[in-house]
Amino acid sequence: MISFSITDAIEGVYLLTVVFFVLGLQRMSSPATARSGIVAAGVAMLIATLVTFLTPGLSNLLWIAAGIAIGGSLGFVAAKKVAMTDMPQMVAIYNGMGGGAAAGIAIVELLTGPNFSTTGGLSVAGGLIGAVSFSGSVIAFLKLQGWMRQRPITYPLQQPTNLIVLGAAIVAGALVVSYSGMFLLPFVLLALGFGLLMTLPIGGADMPVVISLYNALTGIAVAMDGFALGNYAMVVAGTLVGAAGSLLTLVMAKAMNRSISNVLFSAFGATEETGTTIAGAMKPIEADDVAVMMAYAQKVVIAPGYGMAVAQAQGKVKELADLLEARGVAVKFAIHPVAGRMPGHMNVLLAEAGVPYDRLFDRDEINPEFPTADVVLVIGANDVVNPAARRAGSPLQGMPILDVDQAKNVIVLKRGQGKGFAGIENDLFYKDNARMLYGDAQATVGQLIQSLKAMKE
Repeated sequence: MISFSITDAIEGVYLLTVVFFVLGLQRMSSPATARSGIVAAGVAMLIATLVTFLTPGLSNLLWIAAGIAIGGSLGFVAAKKVAMTDMPQMVAIYNGMGGGAAAGIAIVELLTGPNFSTTGGLSVAGGLIGAVSFSGSVIAFLKLQGWMRQRPITYPLQQPTNLIVLGAAIVAGALVVSYSGMFLLPFVLLALGFGLLMTLPIGGADMPVVISLYNALTGIAVAMDGFALGNYAMVVAGTLVGAAGSLLTLVMAKAMNRSISNVLFSAFGATEETGTTIAGAMKPIEADDVAVMMAYAQKVVIAPGYGMAVAQAQGKVKELADLLEARGVAVKFAIHPVAGRMPGHMNVLLAEAGVPYDRLFDRDEINPEFPTADVVLVIGANDVVNPAARRAGSPLQGMPILDVDQAKNVIVLKRGQGKGFAGIENDLFYKDNARMLYGDAQATVGQLIQSLKAMKE
């Protein structure tokens, strides 16, 4: 006769939630189904959390419930209030909170578990990775929020110092498991310090990769804790997050034609490019003239960047696109994978404004269409549209870009003549077919809208 215990029932529910995790992740691969995928994964996590309360011998239930209620309420309110333009830093800090939670679980296990246990090494690994993700994500948040210098922060012997701190953290972790818990505090402090030191020399231009990397590290830390605790839901959920984050990190690095090590250790953008002379001059243009060009164009491509996010101009951009389409102009959006401060940043902003998913085209899809575009409107993008990537000797050499310079006319909407996050002069601004439309993105796009409406009248 087969009998089932409460533990068996809990494991069965965990298995069911794993299926929902996988299905949710699969649906997140498409913008059209991403929302339902997020809901499915969220419901699965809620179910897994609730059934955990039924675990035999689980104590401190009121404290656990209070923690969930307080943390969940704060997270819900913060997520509802955060502006879409601030989504990158919210993602960064929430990644960090996940890593911090994983580190906390590992620390508790190391405090309460027996030394020389088979799970001690897993707890050390989970604690180290989680602590690095936590402190590194905090630095990423501060940089994205503008509370810390966004350019890389460097100092002499930086990389050797980082390696020494990492090595000391690993040694301290080994001593915790092998000898005494007295080494636990040094282990935690060294792990946190390494995450901080590793992130300081990474600039704002590389934040999409950093966010993806710390997301992966948080998942790996959770999986390590899951193995140590024998919790299969944590193992699978953490593994999925770790795998997805790792893949996304590689995709982001490939989009910039750089290795992960180059992103982490090269301090890219610490100094601005000097000594480069570009032929030609920047040529300003007025909003009324741009409106006329677009009104009588057959195809207009809009290439958004971080400047659109900062100005919160996505709603105005949608209105502009609608007015052009009403005049019979074909309008498409060109999305570079690392435009913005997190993966998919531009997609999220434009979707919030109501731009249909089928109007958004990635770099490989849209690049062949630029030569037939009458006007390309670049809104707050810089490095991802810089033809310097084709120039030998440029720090951007080899980076896959949006080939906007191949259009008949290029209008660059920008606050001023400054360089991008990479600190490299943009060859596009000096092209014969390029004109500079200076001003805040929201206000300037608003002027374009008024000019188009006046023509329509």
